[in-house]
Amino acid sequence: MTTVSDWMTKTVLTVKPHDTVRHARELLSKHRINQLPVVVDDKLVGIVSDRDIRDAYPSSLRMLRGKDLDDFADAHIIEEVMTYNVIAVSGDTSLREAAQRLRRQRLGALPVVDGHKLVGIITRSDVLDALLAEGT
Repeated sequence: MTTVSDWMTKTVLTVKPHDTVRHARELLSKHRINQLPVVVDDKLVGIVSDRDIRDAYPSSLRMLRGKDLDDFADAHIIEEVMTYNVIAVSGDTSLREAAQRLRRQRLGALPVVDGHKLVGIITRSDVLDALLAEGT
């Protein structure tokens, strides 16, 4: 059986609850990813997505660019916009079950934990890579 640990990314970019929204936005953009697990001492405490960050901006700022957006992002921290109830899986979860959770919950990624410790992340792209690899 193919498991999450066979396809997950083990080196995960993360943020902390008191990091600024700007820091998270820059990480997401620089690394072309859509979500960042939120950790405290390697323990998973939440997740923040590009959508969480976009939705945090007041509608009056969404039309603006530059300094106003940066000022807002510098003035707010991750714990204000993150999702606390994270759906996570373990490394021994079947890839099929992870794919079902991603689809059912309409998620882009699932943090992978051992206990509460973050050990990886599995994304929709990882699941598609696994599917494509089976065909070769």
